Amino acid sequence: MANLTVQTMIEGGKATAAPPLGPALGPTGVNIGQVVMEINKKTADMKGMQIPVKVTIDPKTKEFTIEIGTPPSAALLKKEAGVEKGSSNPLTEKVADILIEQIIKVAKMKSSALLGKDTKSRVKEIVGTCQSMGILVEGMPAHEAIIAIDEGKFDKEIKEERTETPAEKKKMLKDHYDKVKAEQDKIAKQEAAAKEAAAAAVATPAPGATPAAGTTPTTSTTAPAKGAAPTSASAAVEKKEAAKPAAKKKK
Repeated sequence: MANLTVQTMIEGGKATAAPPLGPALGPTGVNIGQVVMEINKKTADMKGMQIPVKVTIDPKTKEFTIEIGTPPSAALLKKEAGVEKGSSNPLTEKVADILIEQIIKVAKMKSSALLGKDTKSRVKEIVGTCQSMGILVEGMPAHEAIIAIDEGKFDKEIKEERTETPAEKKKMLKDHYDKVKAEQDKIAKQEAAAKEAAAAAVATPAPGATPAAGTTPTTSTTAPAKGAAPTSASAAVEKKEAAKPAAKKKK
């Protein structure tokens, strides 16, 4: 009898007998508790990330093997950058700034799933993912970082496959990103203020402006000021009164 296979996605270190894993393993007769414990042991350092898991079971002996895949590149980058999500507008909003060593680390973890034939090519693939997430690389937008890689700026780090992030370099990068973030916040506030001002201008038309469609113009009932030209209505009344014959005086 052929081996049975169960494949699913679980959060690192948090596999349980609940769906989707438990119900899938139930019909195989395997010890679910042991499988869950083994998966959590293998994924303990991947907490917070969705991990592909493949469990192969021998239907006769009920023995099993577990294969742990790697999380998506985006998930690994979020972990390295210390952010929960990528940018909703990567062209104008940058959510983090990471080092080339962190890019190399992710590229090595995803090496079997990437198309690049060497480390440098795979590093460029990961930088490409940064582009769509709004993540800076060494203080540069991702497309500029790729140009720098092509020009050999990070050849030493890539050749040595460095994955350790120097504390001093990391601090410098954080200071740079803090300035970028402050500028982004400033621009966002200015744009919000401009929108509020535009909305207020639409809601309050200038004196003498044509009323908006659907509104009823108001008619003033205030008497004209002394010496002011009479309105067309008052002029008509005065003309009518003047046309009446003068009353005869009493003898």
